[in-house]
Amino acid sequence: MIEVGKTLPDVPLFEFVDVAAEGCSVGPTEFSVRERAQGKRIVIFGVPGAFTPTCSASHVPGYVQTSQALFDAGVDEIWCVSVNDAHVMRAWGQSLGTAGKVKMIADGNAAFARALGLDQDLTRRGMGIRSQRYAMVAEDGVVKLLAAEAPGKFEVSDADSIAAALKAMHERS
Repeated sequence: MIEVGKTLPDVPLFEFVDVAAEGCSVGPTEFSVRERAQGKRIVIFGVPGAFTPTCSASHVPGYVQTSQALFDAGVDEIWCVSVNDAHVMRAWGQSLGTAGKVKMIADGNAAFARALGLDQDLTRRGMGIRSQRYAMVAEDGVVKLLAAEAPGKFEVSDADSIAAALKAMHERS
């Protein structure tokens, strides 16, 4: 499992872009984790799957509700990463009102989850390889905080816990 002080793996992830911009057409757009993280403080939280109960009822909505406080605390971006494709992540984000708050990032082949050492095999539940539930803070691509959940738990990766940890990090510095 990735540890505090380690650099994020440089694997491609995907985000559905709704508005064409320089270098980005409308649709699923691939990006390099390291390039996107360079010079930024990012909260990244991983979930087992889009439209699943805890993820849809609590995990993502908590970050949507807490997004402004996180931005005020110096966070540049908030990523929700799940082992789903970019189309599913877009639809899920639209259903939860994440626009401008939480970026819905697709790790369709679980490459990021595996590279982090935070993948899990849910084949017996019909879900294949998925991400464990976690949250982290990365600054300039380096992990500064990692909160990985025990199987079946949702206690340390929620938005309020990460906001409190960021506050404590700021008070120590």
